[in-house]
Amino acid sequence: MKIKLVAAALVAGLATAACSASGTASDQAPAAGATTATTATTATTAATAGKVSANTADESKIAAALKAAGVDNPERWAEEVVEYRPYAADDADLTSLRQNLAKYNPGEDTVNKIVSALTP
Repeated sequence: MKIKLVAAALVAGLATAACSASGTASDQAPAAGATTATTATTATTAATAGKVSANTADESKIAAALKAAGVDNPERWAEEVVEYRPYAADDADLTSLRQNLAKYNPGEDTVNKIVSALTP
């Protein structure tokens, strides 16, 4: 009888140790197919999440998008984007914004980076 009790206690102890050592589902590596799907979803989300509306996004969100696009001094340029609102919804190239930014002589590369982070 004692042997059965000791054996049962040993099995229960080992089962508990094994469960706690396995970690949570988020600690475990996903299957290969899940990784591919997750990577594709993340890339798509990053591409669309990087662009914000020049018309409706607040200044901090515009600054974050500009920073992600590699714009130097994104806070300053976000202020300018907000200042020159509104932008025509059908102007995907944000021509009026480009013209207004040109007053500050930022350089074509900087203007292109700014516009690349925005939608009208």
